[in-house]
Amino acid sequence: MAEKKKLLLRLDPAVHDAIAKWAADDLRSINAQIEFLLRRAVSEAGRLKS
Repeated sequence: MAEKKKLLLRLDPAVHDAIAKWAADDLRSINAQIEFLLRRAVSEAGRLKS
């Protein structure tokens, strides 16, 4: 598997708090939750290569 890219991401505190709670509810880290949400959005937009 290719090495993952690193990215500095600045979030509104309210968005961060919401994602942190969601991640905890799903037993994921905040990073894993953000990646999950981005991957789902990219896939639904038809932008993810098979």
